[in-house]
Amino acid sequence: MSQTRDAVGFFELAEWDHKFLWHPFTQMRDWLEHEPLIIARGEGNYLIDVQGRRYLDGVSSLWCNVHGHRKAELDAALHAQVDRIAHTTMLGLSNVPAIELARRLAAVAPEGLTRVFYSDAGATAVEIALKLAFQYWQIKGAPERSRFVSLTESYHGDTLGAVSIGYSETFHRYFKPLLFPCERLDPPHIFRWQRRMSEADALAAAVREAEELFARCGERIAALIVEPMMQGAAGMWNHPPAYLAALRRLTRETGTLLICDEVATGFGRTAKMFAVEHAGVDPDILCVGKGLTGGYLPLAATLATEGIFSAFLAPYDEFKTFFHGHTYTGNPLACAVASANLELFEREHVLERVGERAADLGDILARDFTALPHVGDIRQCGLMVGIEIVRDVESRTSYSPADRVGHRIIEQARRYGVIIRPLGDVIVLMPPLTISKSELADLTDATRRAIIDVTG
Repeated sequence: MSQTRDAVGFFELAEWDHKFLWHPFTQMRDWLEHEPLIIARGEGNYLIDVQGRRYLDGVSSLWCNVHGHRKAELDAALHAQVDRIAHTTMLGLSNVPAIELARRLAAVAPEGLTRVFYSDAGATAVEIALKLAFQYWQIKGAPERSRFVSLTESYHGDTLGAVSIGYSETFHRYFKPLLFPCERLDPPHIFRWQRRMSEADALAAAVREAEELFARCGERIAALIVEPMMQGAAGMWNHPPAYLAALRRLTRETGTLLICDEVATGFGRTAKMFAVEHAGVDPDILCVGKGLTGGYLPLAATLATEGIFSAFLAPYDEFKTFFHGHTYTGNPLACAVASANLELFEREHVLERVGERAADLGDILARDFTALPHVGDIRQCGLMVGIEIVRDVESRTSYSPADRVGHRIIEQARRYGVIIRPLGDVIVLMPPLTISKSELADLTDATRRAIIDVTG
């Protein structure tokens, strides 16, 4: 490579990256052996590296970008707020963008969710939800309701409470002594994929297991937490709306709180504003993040019903206050951009467009991917897709982790100008909601070619 000004800049940045940075979810020994891909800027649905190469952003910069990069309306909202104030605490104060955004969120959220508690990431939104639910039952005089229920292979973030309910042996085994116990329910995909049941039988088996658990210990459960419609980071496992509806029925029958983690599925990702709408479900607590600011700034929120909120209202000396908060809670910059993001959903008919692109994507997957010899399963909900790569389809035998098939596929896809990420050997496609039909064709073509190249 010639020693151009850009190239010299790249070599310096690469050296500094290898010398100073510690990357998340990355085996750094492997990272240090290769040149890093360093992003310098974005244009629409594309990322551009420091050497000027363009890549289609096939995972929305980790599932958070909504309207593409450098969206004029979001840029303008950010610039306008910078001219006012960048940050002020919400401990004892309020600020204009946080107030305005809370009103907007309550208007678009599932019915009954009227109170908004801000944080800065999906995991912290979940942590808040767990603490709210636990303290709620203590205040209500039901301390026996201290258990949580989650789905097998769920994933809710990397703080300790979120890890407790979304435990992954691969990621979290070192922290097991720090975690609290949690009841697990096998969702339909466990019965469909692992036990080879039909979809109808798998759903019936999953509902029956849930009924048995709630009959056995429902009065001791504080809350059930679920990623509605699609379990994201666990491997893009989807479940039918009827399953979510059954879980809501069981929580209502036993007086249990339902927490829906829509950090990944919210804000149009499933072709509805929130995934719970597919099942007509209104949760007691809702966690949102990622797409809340259109992918611009770290912001998350935990929404609760008025009934939960009112339980915390008491004289100060009773100490029923929710003693929780973050330095950047309700950050004005992030809240201003989030409000502009919600305005775009209405003005640009985003949900309608996502429905069209999701149908296009489903057609492509059925036509071009299902017959590939090492594609064992394809899971889709809106613009969320997981493509399970297996060594043998008939026996559903996985590749060895040492083969790093998923990683090799995404590396190959980069050579075709596309950035995607794997979850083990599950290839994830989750493009910005603004992806065009031609860009969708480019994304899927590069992914298909990369799968064929690596699996032979």
